[in-house]
Amino acid sequence: MVAISVGKTRYSHKLLMETGEFVLAVPGGDIVKEVLFCGTNSGRNIDKLQQTNLTLKRAKFVKPDLIKECMVNLECKVSGYLDTGDHTIFAGEVLTSWISEEKKKVLISVGSEKGYKLLLEEKGYRLGVIQG
Repeated sequence: MVAISVGKTRYSHKLLMETGEFVLAVPGGDIVKEVLFCGTNSGRNIDKLQQTNLTLKRAKFVKPDLIKECMVNLECKVSGYLDTGDHTIFAGEVLTSWISEEKKKVLISVGSEKGYKLLLEEKGYRLGVIQG
C-alpha cells in the first residue's frame, strides 16, 4: 500500500476521482528539469509530453501510463481516500511495479542541510539527490 496527497484543485485529483487508479512514478536526478516542468504545469492546459523528453509506457493493470525514464513505477488502485480540507489523501493498493535496471539516484526535495547535492533551484523548489 502507498498513500499520496493531492490538492483538490489539481487536474490529477479530478482524474483520480474518475478512474480510481494511478501510477506512482519515482524520478531520478537525470530528469530534474522535466520533473520541475511537470510539477509546475497542469496537464489540463498543456500536453506535458510535447514539452519534455519523457516517454509513456503502457501499464499492465491500470489505465494511467508509466513514465519510462523514471526509476520506479508503481501501478495502484485506489482502495480508499480521506478528505483533509484542501487536499485528499488517496490510499493505493500496489498491483505491480516496474523498476529500471539503470543505476540512478532518487530525485528528492532538499533543504539546506548537508548531505545533499542540489541539482536545481527554481520557482521556489530545491531538487537534488543524496550525496555519496
